Amino acid sequence: MALSAFDLYSVGIGPSSSHTVGPMRAAKTFVDGLTDAGKLASVTRVKAQLFGSLGATGHGHGSDKAVVLGLEGEQPETVDTDAADARVAEARTRHTLRLGGTHEIAWDPDADLVLHRRKSLPAHPNGMQFDAYDGGGDLVASHVYYSVGGGFVVDEEATGADRVVLDDTEVEFPFSTGAQLLEICRREGLSVGQVMLRNELSWRSEEQVRADLLALWEVMAQCVRNGIGHEGVLPGGLRVPRRAPELHRELTKGALRDDPLKVMDWVNLYALAVNEENASGGRVVTAPTNGAAGIIPAVLHYYVNFVEGANDDGIVRFLLAAAAIGILFKENASISGAEVGCQGEVGSACAMAAGGLAEVMGGTPTQVENAAEIGIEHNLGLTCDPVGGLVQIPCIERNAIASVKAINAARLAVVGSGVHTVSLDKAIKTMRDTGRDMSVKYKETARGGLAVNVIEC
Repeated sequence: MALSAFDLYSVGIGPSSSHTVGPMRAAKTFVDGLTDAGKLASVTRVKAQLFGSLGATGHGHGSDKAVVLGLEGEQPETVDTDAADARVAEARTRHTLRLGGTHEIAWDPDADLVLHRRKSLPAHPNGMQFDAYDGGGDLVASHVYYSVGGGFVVDEEATGADRVVLDDTEVEFPFSTGAQLLEICRREGLSVGQVMLRNELSWRSEEQVRADLLALWEVMAQCVRNGIGHEGVLPGGLRVPRRAPELHRELTKGALRDDPLKVMDWVNLYALAVNEENASGGRVVTAPTNGAAGIIPAVLHYYVNFVEGANDDGIVRFLLAAAAIGILFKENASISGAEVGCQGEVGSACAMAAGGLAEVMGGTPTQVENAAEIGIEHNLGLTCDPVGGLVQIPCIERNAIASVKAINAARLAVVGSGVHTVSLDKAIKTMRDTGRDMSVKYKETARGGLAVNVIEC
């Protein structure tokens, strides 16, 4: 079993990797399975059921729309985000679906797409079941999937292994703990990013790794530009105003131009821009999730614009080192807000960004590990309590705060010796244990915390 940086970073559609990207991939996988088995032509009805957190907050997260798009053959990486809502509305109006984009069937959105607010499947809070029937009403195929965070989808056969990506590729330097990663760095005389690069060569050439990471960076940068350029309010009923355009004006033309803390305001801007795009269903890079998608781009923008000597090589090194940290969270805890709360999303992204920045600031492997530990330690216990089930309040601001926190964590670590009492491994274990003990109402169900104490207007 091996994880690549490109498992953690993928281009997708907002507002949620686990609630939007995952269901879209699962729906497409189900239809692809019907096609591969030669059964698609006999199907006259498909019923999709969403359970647990998906059922509780699916409407606010666009899970229902994602399922429709996935059944019609769309993928998160390539779906036309500008036309997505119209596509779904058309399907609802005409009461038909085009499975895989070609095979048209009748569709009753009320009976054939069910969101169970109080029912869950056993293996994970984000469960889905798809059933296909023929013209006689007989079951043609049935499959259960789990969306386990970051857009990762596993099927029911993976019960109990919901953090595992089934890839048996052998890498040069396998590691599953921070201690193992540091020992490899010490033994081989490599940085964290260099270890990750050597492992990536099991899938791609060095030139392709570099090109693909820089392409991801361009998607992140375009997302920031889009967020700055789009005015108005976010969809969903809360009437949350987009703040990135006005903050950008203040930083370039207004009073904030000469503010001594303007660097922090720029970091806030980058994060807000990305997460406002995410909340509106725009294209983002999961890093490692959509709910935390603004943190790595914000800290990378800080590096590019405010760190002397920043260049494309540094961007690549940053993303590789951050991915190494992300693998530790994915393998030893969770990056799913529905499973461990927002500490698994914003907390892991903060740690990843802190480690990546420490790497390009010249930090040693122990300083990189220390930066990541600081990043997660001060997000432990963070709940996932989206108001209205929307990835807006407190999610958008939370990305801005965590971005600044990641920069501070990296700076603290790089000026230190790297010696610290709490290891990253211990902090990740604590996050996992805290998530296990956390009440389900604080884990992306919109049944606790701010979600019930803020009046929706």
